Amino acid sequence: MQCPPRKTDYPTGMAFHADSTELDNKEILTWEGFGTATRELAQQIVDSEFVPDIIIAVARGGLLPAGALSYAMGVKLSDAVNVEFYTDVHETLPDPVLLAPMLDTDSISDKKVLVVDDVVDSGRTLSLVLELLRGYGAECRSAVVYEKPRSEVRPDFSWKSTDEWIVFPWSAQEPVTKQG
Repeated sequence: MQCPPRKTDYPTGMAFHADSTELDNKEILTWEGFGTATRELAQQIVDSEFVPDIIIAVARGGLLPAGALSYAMGVKLSDAVNVEFYTDVHETLPDPVLLAPMLDTDSISDKKVLVVDDVVDSGRTLSLVLELLRGYGAECRSAVVYEKPRSEVRPDFSWKSTDEWIVFPWSAQEPVTKQG
């Protein structure tokens, strides 16, 4: 039987997989549930009459929701901002950190931007990204699949609220490693 990788087993630049198997209480989102969530989230945004010029994902967790929303809403332009904050289940860095490469900030000036992430937990990552983009002259709204009631930042749009650790379908399993 192979032991699960530890944080130190991953090469530089590879993220650690947060293993939540020991948690008794957790929210589990399936791929089917993700499809429902993003369609319902897109409907909320469209019904609000906010029409983004660009959808920007908060990478990594926001990449798939942002892609799904861009298709559901017919928004062609998309980009990402890379932020590192979580290092394990319920473990974070002291502050969120922006990582290279950075997005094309010249292209967002005076644009309507929808910032998308998988979850707003403390709100510190979303706050950092919104402040950054607004500093470049973007009119920003935010959308998340999940929001935590304790968050210091309320997203403009969210699908569901929970206090539980969330297991997303794209991060439910350990990263694939070379076999043999």
